[in-house]
Amino acid sequence: MPPHAYLFDMDGLLLDSERIYGAVARDILMPRGYEAAAVDAFFLTMVGCSGAESVRRLETFLRPETDVHAFNAAWHAEVAVRVGADVPLRPTVRESLERLAGQGARMAVVTSTNGDAARRHLGRAGLLTHFEVILGGDEVSARKPDPAPYKEAAAALCLAPELCAAFEDSDRGITSAVHAGCRAVQVPDMRPADLPLPALGQMVAADLATALYMVGAFGHRSVAE
Repeated sequence: MPPHAYLFDMDGLLLDSERIYGAVARDILMPRGYEAAAVDAFFLTMVGCSGAESVRRLETFLRPETDVHAFNAAWHAEVAVRVGADVPLRPTVRESLERLAGQGARMAVVTSTNGDAARRHLGRAGLLTHFEVILGGDEVSARKPDPAPYKEAAAALCLAPELCAAFEDSDRGITSAVHAGCRAVQVPDMRPADLPLPALGQMVAADLATALYMVGAFGHRSVAE
């Protein structure tokens, strides 16, 4: 049976925004003497992190003379400018969501990004009206990889998590979705090449259209077909 609702991560799953975070980090740190390869490798370890966890990791990476909080503020401010100017989508996202909306599907976004920023980014991308619920990282009782975000998103739709399909790119996110009890599909985006996917029993897909096909959203045909 198709899921009763579809729960989506945002950055790296719907929006192709993780690359913007990486590019801004390079632009700020390389003039200060940081190597691009080192910045890129470190950034991959931060994909899917909450804001607080990102700061903790930055404290281990940035040199002692670098003000971590000043860097973090400048980093996120510039990302907001670039995302605001152009919100790129991941492959197959727009047509997939439009097809779900045409079927009357219930949809929600479950993101580590703060709720107000998430709604702003989705609005600029032309996706906001598809979602019944937007649940930001500042609007849940615990952040991913804790199962709370997906449990609380399902509850906001008055559904059990087991009746929902969840879609994530990051390991932290898919851990949250699986442990919440959702039917979970991981659509990997930016990750270290030598890092295996977590063995959580999740399905794995190359893009969102394929992921939706795997959970039965479109019967026996994918969006691409």
